[in-house]
Amino acid sequence: MKLIKHLLDRKGRQIISIKPDASVLDAIRLMAEKNIGAVLVMKNNRLLGIMSERDYARKVVVKGRASDTTPVSDIMTSNVVSTTSSETVDTCMTLMTDKRIRHLPVVDDNVVVGVISIGDLVHAIIADQQEAIEQLEQYISG
Repeated sequence: MKLIKHLLDRKGRQIISIKPDASVLDAIRLMAEKNIGAVLVMKNNRLLGIMSERDYARKVVVKGRASDTTPVSDIMTSNVVSTTSSETVDTCMTLMTDKRIRHLPVVDDNVVVGVISIGDLVHAIIADQQEAIEQLEQYISG
C-alpha cells in the first residue's frame, strides 16, 4: 500500500497559504488563481487553520458578510485534521470520509510538508487497483 509520502513525491509538495489577517476575498482570489478548493492559514510557518470554499459559502455568503472586510481568521476552520507522510493512502481515505473533509494537511514534526485532497487519494487508489489488475492478468495469461 502506498504511503502519503509517495503520493506527495508524485504530486508535489507545494504549500499554498494565506495569513489569518488577510481578507476572505484575497483568499478566494488565491484559491481561484491556483485552482484549489482550500487554502492553509499560516503565520510564521505555523498552521493555524484551513479555509475552504465550504467555509466561504456557509460563513460568508449565507450569512451576508462582506468578503472584502472579513478576515480569514473569522471563518477558517481552526481545529484542523491532519496526517503525516508515513500514513497510508487507505487510512487517510477513511479519515477524510469519516470527518467529511476534502483537504488534509500533511504535517511531519510540526512542519507542514504538503496537502492532499480527496481527489489525490482517489487517483492513488485507482492506480493501485489498475496495477493489481495488470499483475493478475499477467499471472493468468502466464
